[in-house]
Amino acid sequence: MTYANCLRLASRSVRTHIHNARLPLTVGARPFGNTLRNYSDEPDSSLGSSHSERVSAFKKQRIADLRKAQHDENPEGTGLFDTPWPRLLSCDDKPRLTPAEFQERFDSLGDEEEVTIMGRVRRKRVSGSKLMFIDIVNEYQKVQIMVNAGVMTEKILSKQRFKLFRNLVQVGDHIAVTGRKSVTHSGEMTLKAVDLPELLSPAMEQIPEQLSDAKTRMQERHVDMLVNQESTDILRLRAEITRGMREHFWSKRFLEAQTPILSENAGGATARPFVTHATEFKNRDLAMRIAPELWLKRLVVGGIDRVFEIGPAFRNEGIDATHNPEFTMCEFYSAYTNLADLIKETEELIYNLAAKSSELIKTQLTSLPPVDLEAYKRPFRQVEFVPALEEALGLRLPKLSSENALPELLAVLKLRNINLPGETPTTLPKLLDRLAAVYIEPLSFKQPIFITHHPSCMSPLSKSFLCEKTFQLVSARAELFVGGRELANMYEEENDPEAQRTKLANHQKMVNLPDGEIGFQEPDEAVADPDNGSQIETDVDGETSPLDSNFLKALDYALPPTGGWGCGVERLVMLFSGAQRISDCLSFGSLKNVVSLSAEERKISGSDTAKQDGDAHDGDKKK
Repeated sequence: MTYANCLRLASRSVRTHIHNARLPLTVGARPFGNTLRNYSDEPDSSLGSSHSERVSAFKKQRIADLRKAQHDENPEGTGLFDTPWPRLLSCDDKPRLTPAEFQERFDSLGDEEEVTIMGRVRRKRVSGSKLMFIDIVNEYQKVQIMVNAGVMTEKILSKQRFKLFRNLVQVGDHIAVTGRKSVTHSGEMTLKAVDLPELLSPAMEQIPEQLSDAKTRMQERHVDMLVNQESTDILRLRAEITRGMREHFWSKRFLEAQTPILSENAGGATARPFVTHATEFKNRDLAMRIAPELWLKRLVVGGIDRVFEIGPAFRNEGIDATHNPEFTMCEFYSAYTNLADLIKETEELIYNLAAKSSELIKTQLTSLPPVDLEAYKRPFRQVEFVPALEEALGLRLPKLSSENALPELLAVLKLRNINLPGETPTTLPKLLDRLAAVYIEPLSFKQPIFITHHPSCMSPLSKSFLCEKTFQLVSARAELFVGGRELANMYEEENDPEAQRTKLANHQKMVNLPDGEIGFQEPDEAVADPDNGSQIETDVDGETSPLDSNFLKALDYALPPTGGWGCGVERLVMLFSGAQRISDCLSFGSLKNVVSLSAEERKISGSDTAKQDGDAHDGDKKK
């Protein structure tokens, strides 16, 4: 018995059983054998007028064709099915193979051995009145199906049934085919059907041949994936990169953890959080995490010496080509690890991911551009922050650890006629970050670089030391940049409880005063939660000053010398896939694509985003 017959008999037996039991002939709210009668012939205007007319015309004709092919409409037994959406039942006498398995086992299959393959129709070609070829795809592999009415008996296949099927099957349909192996004159491995393919699920909307508009591609992502192989290949590469990262950490004896996403404190990064409420705590603000850093370090305090996490993070900031409010973070923390160890680990991980991506693109994800492995040869160049910036500016920086550092640096820049793009940053960390973006980060267009030893004020959670070259207080920190984009951030974690408390308090003072003047705010001016001492404080620049007293208390139980590392997974996917927008690396695009907006709302949102692009968050560990 063919698989198609198994499906057909299963459908009929269910109907007979229901009829004998005198139960309603329904599946859900629809009559089992007459589901097509519930389809409306009215045009669907939800996708716009021109698109609606094209789709509704196709759908109207499709419904009519499917009705004609039902058994109920063909009392002579020439129909194709009871319902075009049958259940799948097992048929043990016929092996069920994917196209890849069929090709792998092709030589070992007997000439008369029958197998069943299921997949989506990608192409059909009719050759005369008795022969047609169908390309179906399953698990990203294609196989050719040959349906030859001339070799099928009249009992199995009448001319009417073949004609019905030939005219009915469309690109996008899911079908099941039972047949034997065959080789065409051109040498292509083919499955020669022994019976008509069985329709499993018809496409009720027409799949376009091309889809190039960026907005439409993201709003109808499922259609984009059917039309553009690159879209699917990027998501497949993302999955393989994530798997590669996990395998790397597992091989180094790291434990994977899952830390809270919703809590009282947004985490260790500097960014604006999403604030919400829970019915259980009506009078308390909760925040979606910005980073899992503080939780993971508490696990290290608890004795998990090597830990990593790959999971979502949220930053309530702008949307642009490289930023989205929801993204995926990877962070790891390793006890008894210093900055040199972190840099070495990063070089190994990045090279391994580049090699993995290169091989996948050569063999499977062929729509993506090749990866140049020569660009990731180790070791990567290292550039010290302060010396490189002083050389680029042609001046000595003031003492950056003093309270007057911000106005002094602004004065020096003004005196030298050094202007920065956008509005003048109003905090010292932002000013230094902007200077680095203009004068240091572009060095990464030639080759990957580590920017090391940032001024201490930029890294309140990092250990710091006095640089013997510049006599500046700098952090034991490095950032990896490739092609002008930050990929990873790493540093030796501050494990002195009092030093950490002081650094966080000083960092909180670096905010704007209410009137917009540049100045400092004392820590006691921020409002804390009296129940636990934690707080969510946002300055007018849109940055959160994290102060988690529970984390500070945890440090009293001794955090070992620890190296911490973080990166945005989407940034890695963009790098190795060649994608120019972060939305291409997300299953359903950016937040704009996920949220249903009216035309006017999109216009306003686009304007707001343009204003925020200069201060948009970085999709990586705290900055």
